[in-house]
Amino acid sequence: MGTKNSPSGDDSGGADDTEARLAMLARQNELGAAATEALDAYGSEVFAYLLNVMGSESDASEVFSQVGEDLWRGLPKFAFRCSIRTWLYVLARHAMARFRRSPWNRAGRRAGDEQLEAVVAHTRTLTKPWLKTDVKDRWRSLRESLAPEDRSLLVLRVDRQLEWKEIARVTLGEENLAGADLTRESDRLKKRFQLLKDDLRRRARAAGLIDDGG
Repeated sequence: MGTKNSPSGDDSGGADDTEARLAMLARQNELGAAATEALDAYGSEVFAYLLNVMGSESDASEVFSQVGEDLWRGLPKFAFRCSIRTWLYVLARHAMARFRRSPWNRAGRRAGDEQLEAVVAHTRTLTKPWLKTDVKDRWRSLRESLAPEDRSLLVLRVDRQLEWKEIARVTLGEENLAGADLTRESDRLKKRFQLLKDDLRRRARAAGLIDDGG
């Protein structure tokens, strides 16, 4: 895919190896191991995405727990028409939508697997590096002034470096999206992203984060 498979910055070969191993585990019906390894590889970046878009650590934690459960339950039917990394973002988008409609009682959720739950819990404890300095905090405030859909697009393209077709699948919540529909949504998102960049540049200048030549 040419993208990182974790915040640590693994190269595309590492990402391909991860996806191949996850596919092998799923084919062998080692679903618990596949779900656990998927969250171990991609959980940190997905949780950071949720936090960026939702703006609340407690809400992001609730949704991330649901993503773990949805991953566990959905693996038997996953067709591998996209990467598991992309699919996790699709699951995150669906879980956010359900949470906003009707936040659930986490205590009432049915647990999937103890090891999987431990990985979910560990990921939620990781630090958020963009909160470290005043300048980054000001950039974070600028991001938080955007609509959730724009924050999502910004994170997926700039921070996660997902390809446009992957972002289209996430945005529409359809991991199996293909053909003309996939191309149409990809083109729409490219145009939206250019407008977003122009808007952010104007806001950053007004906030003194970049000069007139930036």
